[in-house]
Amino acid sequence: MAINVNIDLGYEFEVKARAADVFALLSDVPTSVGYFPKVHKLTDLGGGVYRWEMEKVGTAQVNIQTIYASKYVSNKSKGTVVWTPVEGEGNARVGGSWKITDNQHSTGVALQISGVVTVALPALMKMVVAPVVEGEFEKLVEKYIDNLIQKFGGEV
Repeated sequence: MAINVNIDLGYEFEVKARAADVFALLSDVPTSVGYFPKVHKLTDLGGGVYRWEMEKVGTAQVNIQTIYASKYVSNKSKGTVVWTPVEGEGNARVGGSWKITDNQHSTGVALQISGVVTVALPALMKMVVAPVVEGEFEKLVEKYIDNLIQKFGGEV
């Protein structure tokens, strides 16, 4: 049996760094992922595809390790980095986008993430497990954003 947990997150923030610098970092997947907490391993599968393997979370009896792959496409003229799920890799499907906007004296950054994490547990556990998985994912993304904001000289 398995439980599917849906993830749907959106964030907007403004940083002091130049848009070109923000785009350069966010479009460089390995560098950007370096600011994401609890990544056990990132593997370049070629063609803009990367497999993420997160650290295990939970207890000794019940733990979850999220593994997934996404294909990344950057468009400098649009200020976007978009990633789409790759089927057949791991226990999650994660997609999303960065949108970088040059505001002259600051840079606007919007992040959208959506996905599904499949957890190998009985369906009866969904009411307990789903909020834990959602909450952990949200905490990791918020820490990631905080790390990026520090890298980009703080929020405006």
